[in-house]
Amino acid sequence: MPRFSIIVPVFKVQGFLRECLDSVLEQSYTDLEVIAVDDCSPDGCGAILDEYAARDPRVRVLHLPRNVGLGRARNAGIPYAGGEFLFFLDSDDTLTPGALRAIADRLDEIAGTDGPESPDVLVFDYARTYWWGGTRRNVLAHLLSEAGDGTFRAAEHPEILELLMVVWNKVYRRDFVEREGFTFPPGYYEDTPWTFPVMLSAERIATLDRICLNYRQRRQGNILSTTSRKHFDIHDQYERVFAFVDSRPELARWRPYLHRKMGEHCLDILAKPDRLPASDKGEFFARTAALFRRHRSGPVPPELRVLLGGYARYRAGRQAARAGGELARRGQRARSAAVTRIKRGWSAAHGLRPLDPGLAVYSAFSHRGVHGDPGAVYRAARELAPHIRGVWVVRADQVALLPPGVEHVTPDSLDYRRVTARATYFVNNVNWPGSLVKREGSVHIHTHQGTPLKYMGADLLGKPGARYGFDVPQMLRRADRWDYSLVANRHSELVWDRAYPCHFTSLRTGSPRNDLLVRARPEDGLPVRARLGIPAGHRVVLYAPTRRDYVRGGHLERVDLARFAADLGEGHTLVVRLHPSLDGPARGAGLSELHRRGVVVDATDEPHVEELMLASDVLVTDYSALLFDYANLDRPIVVHADDWGAYAASRGAYFDITADAPGHVTRSYQELARLFASGAWRDAESARLRAGFRARFCAFDDGRAAERVVRTLMLGEHVEGPARSVQVPAQAEHDVLTSS
Repeated sequence: MPRFSIIVPVFKVQGFLRECLDSVLEQSYTDLEVIAVDDCSPDGCGAILDEYAARDPRVRVLHLPRNVGLGRARNAGIPYAGGEFLFFLDSDDTLTPGALRAIADRLDEIAGTDGPESPDVLVFDYARTYWWGGTRRNVLAHLLSEAGDGTFRAAEHPEILELLMVVWNKVYRRDFVEREGFTFPPGYYEDTPWTFPVMLSAERIATLDRICLNYRQRRQGNILSTTSRKHFDIHDQYERVFAFVDSRPELARWRPYLHRKMGEHCLDILAKPDRLPASDKGEFFARTAALFRRHRSGPVPPELRVLLGGYARYRAGRQAARAGGELARRGQRARSAAVTRIKRGWSAAHGLRPLDPGLAVYSAFSHRGVHGDPGAVYRAARELAPHIRGVWVVRADQVALLPPGVEHVTPDSLDYRRVTARATYFVNNVNWPGSLVKREGSVHIHTHQGTPLKYMGADLLGKPGARYGFDVPQMLRRADRWDYSLVANRHSELVWDRAYPCHFTSLRTGSPRNDLLVRARPEDGLPVRARLGIPAGHRVVLYAPTRRDYVRGGHLERVDLARFAADLGEGHTLVVRLHPSLDGPARGAGLSELHRRGVVVDATDEPHVEELMLASDVLVTDYSALLFDYANLDRPIVVHADDWGAYAASRGAYFDITADAPGHVTRSYQELARLFASGAWRDAESARLRAGFRARFCAFDDGRAAERVVRTLMLGEHVEGPARSVQVPAQAEHDVLTSS
């Protein structure tokens, strides 16, 4: 029998689930089993659980046929637990390193000094870990040490009940739970009618003054950040607590304490600005007051006497308490509002007019023109939905480069305000500026800029060098406007869930810009070759390096371009495509001169990178996201990773591209030159690596992504996705707790 049975209920946490499971399975103390309960999760959680179960015999997965909610999912796991102690771990939280060893040692210590019987409950400490990188320890942690080294009953140290009444900061002796028949009720706040009965019934309670769990504070996606009537469930849960106490006469002395805790808990929910809809607060107060009066069993503390009056009196007291601070804040808000009205004046005025269902606004790469995924969606919409007028937001210096017939506006112009005030559809691969107000009914489609290898979004909070000058909280506030996030593979879906903790729905559409590559024919690159002056019959090597975050300006010359071009030899043309942000400094180092002399072809200014990919025979890159797109062509890829360690340390990476590469990896120029001289760049091993990479990262790219976006989101048609499921709710859109 294992020492610990760790029961993990799982529902819509695909972005955090691996981290949770790894924190358990990588513990130094290994005498454990994991009972993972898939609560009919509609995302990728079930597949992740099966993957872990296949490689670790300590993991057992229960797939429930229907969604039953957090509490009853825990109940489903209990009968399968064979451990001495039960540990209920939420699937977005993590254990700290060494946590189980510390818990096991504390249990052994108690058995050695306080009698042979294990405690019924061991309470340990936790830390709140915030999405923005902050960490805060439990402010009542001192109660754990003050409880002493032995075991006790709640009556002997009643202050232990002041700790957060949750299920996951404790381990429970399984025999005790089974003997008492404890189960979780349906609904929300289900920890309340579990924890109070358990703590009041336990004969032997022990404590451990150590942080054993990281309690994840998600930016969005749990009940504490959800405004809804779900919080009314607290009343039913306290009714269950009182019913339990009534069923056990020996616990009658706890009624005054529970009466106070109930009043404090409900008033705390009512006071929070983001918990209850404003229209429901009066009803919530009335129900709380009725419950408070019904279970009154002694004097009422002064701070709870407000529950003996009416809601109007409660509101008056709250307003009076806030009045002083509000006056000070009001002046600042007025000044800020004045500035905002000037910037948004036109949008505010036109916001009174209805949205135009036949108007879509597009932008790509910070208003650089008709490019990328937005460009592909735009072209598909012109063909499939010609009644929808498409307008591009384009910088003034890029207008001359637009294709003929493209309607456009420039940022912050009067025309820009007109179209953005009334458009129904917004398609972009970069966040819209903060001044753009998202109107109810509008549809914001975020396409991203490719499959992520390097850290993005909120994951950059731990990389100060990489996010220098980048306001992550502001970026997330802008991302809150997204309705849909397009993904080309399961990897991207999981990353965007974590990197952008916002409300959106993931669509497994594939990448619209890659439709061209998926459908490519060998002759499609010939016009581009001719335009670039590449001799007929030449083998084209496309070299596309990315920027570095650990050097000033982002540019670091990794390859001697003149030497590489010479070593490639006759019959080869080296085409260089720099990252747009590397344009200036890199060319100053001589790229323009090499292009002028005909040594290489400088294609940095080419507006459509997909055309360069079509024109090439092989891609040489380091860590550019271009390699994920290029894999759709099924042509050789070489990863030149001579500084992978420095790059990954400074920027952060979601996986090791050198271990999971789409082709051969070189770590020095000599290796790169030998690879091409020998012809091994296109050998059978290269093809094998590429096939595995394509299966993982090109899964949803089937050549119909742009059509799928237009038909699904603009025309309202049902179109099957490339992976059988088109629409997958992102974890951030839904509560941690589920309706029962």
